[in-house]
Amino acid sequence: MDADTALVIGLGIGVFAIPAMVSAYSERRVSRVAMLALLGAGGLVVWALTQKPGGYRLADVPEAVIAVIGRVLQ
Repeated sequence: MDADTALVIGLGIGVFAIPAMVSAYSERRVSRVAMLALLGAGGLVVWALTQKPGGYRLADVPEAVIAVIGRVLQ
């Protein structure tokens, strides 16, 4: 798995984990799955940031997302 793919997967998982954690918090329950998903997402993002030479700038993230989607649809 290359760094762009790890970044996009990590961001995708994080986008879905955050609302699950907010929902669990509002219902006063512990959401272990959402916490694990958020940790995994953070791990993938950190791994991607360390594997790409020079790291990512904020402007590089949309380009990475489009590149990964293009590879998947190809």
